Amino acid sequence: MPYAGGPMTEAMYYVLVALLNPAHGYQLMNEILDVSKGRVHMGPGTLYGVLSRMQKDGLISLSDDDGRRKTYSITIEGRTALKKEYRRLKALLEDGAEVENVEG
Repeated sequence: MPYAGGPMTEAMYYVLVALLNPAHGYQLMNEILDVSKGRVHMGPGTLYGVLSRMQKDGLISLSDDDGRRKTYSITIEGRTALKKEYRRLKALLEDGAEVENVEG
């Protein structure tokens, strides 16, 4: 079933950002940690669940499987969804910019 759109989970978003360069699971966990500046720690259980779902949704694909490691890549659909989500998140920040001036 293709991705239906709508807001992404944080895990989905960071997997797609990390997969702008193809990677296998262990690399992905490290890349997500780097991209999020240490804020998002994704363990194997969460990661592989998200990868499976995103593969079914057509956002990522398996680009290599040597029997030991599976390397994943973002698809064209995944790139489109990532750009759309980025614009949505950016709009949220712009809409709430006045929060910075709120005391407390």
